[in-house]
Amino acid sequence: MRKIIAYILLSATLFQFACNNKVGSYITFKDPLQGQSFNSGKPVKIELDIPEKIEIQNISYLIDGKQFAEKTSRDFVTLDTQNLPLGYRMLTAIVKSGSQTDTITNNIILTTDKKPLKLKYTLINTFPHDTSSYTQGLSFVDGKLLESTGRKGQSQLKYVDLKTGKAIKSVSLKPEYFGEGSVKVGNQIVVLTWQENVGLVYDATTLEEKTTFSYQSSREGWGLTYNGKQLLRSDGSNKIWLMNATTFKEEGFIEVYDNKGAVEQLNELEYIDGKLYANVYGANRIVVIDLKTGAVEAEVDLGKLVPKNFFKDDYEISNNVLNGIAYDAAGKRLFVTGKKWPNLFEIKLSEK
Repeated sequence: MRKIIAYILLSATLFQFACNNKVGSYITFKDPLQGQSFNSGKPVKIELDIPEKIEIQNISYLIDGKQFAEKTSRDFVTLDTQNLPLGYRMLTAIVKSGSQTDTITNNIILTTDKKPLKLKYTLINTFPHDTSSYTQGLSFVDGKLLESTGRKGQSQLKYVDLKTGKAIKSVSLKPEYFGEGSVKVGNQIVVLTWQENVGLVYDATTLEEKTTFSYQSSREGWGLTYNGKQLLRSDGSNKIWLMNATTFKEEGFIEVYDNKGAVEQLNELEYIDGKLYANVYGANRIVVIDLKTGAVEAEVDLGKLVPKNFFKDDYEISNNVLNGIAYDAAGKRLFVTGKKWPNLFEIKLSEK
């Protein structure tokens, strides 16, 4: 009996929905197809399939909730994709016909066909690096390095002397945490954990843990940096999450692509002169990302800096990867290192 009653209620609901959406049930997107991919910069034709019996009063076209065109006819419109973020974008058409208003949605994927510029690097200096440091976060703060390290029971947050590689001040994370990226914002240091779904906030002077916060839509913490307004966080995918630097709430994300597709496993991050620099985990390369679109503009292969025949343990060998980017804005110096590497390198990037 319960199944019969439930069926009747469901049928009544569906009937009512159909009656209230007579126009919407017939109007669909003719172009583009659901999930169709387009290269950024190329115009996209947008056209609806509308039965002739429907008298059109007005059609508003939106991309990600922002109107870009309006028509009083069935004529197609064109979407300019030049400055749109890459990745999944939502198309919406709001059709008014008499007293009826219907909303039709569709998704497209914006990618890029532009090849990243291949950068060269010059080795400027070599500094010692603590080989017990499983580097996850690295930045340059007030003349010294700020480093956060990983592994449960071994994770630390510390200030490090650049010339000696030794800790000036350090604190251990709680043993249940696997430390990840970190960044100093004001008088606080924000540290991510990997899979514990929690961020940690420390006093920048004493390194005393002050509070914690939970992740929202993203479930993992990888890299972290600050652009002066928002925190930028990676989670191991091709997404860069934009976070409020005061409340730590997620305020959106960008998706990162190069000419080959989505760039996954974005790891340690550094914000440099308006661009986002990111390690690609396991690839020993750094990509330079346009934060407006998510396109990889340039990349540099640092594979030759990877220590050879240094690690003996199988786990260490498998994790012998580049991870750590720090920038001295005042001195215009760029530093890189890797997980438990014996050295930290100062390098200079160039196009030739």
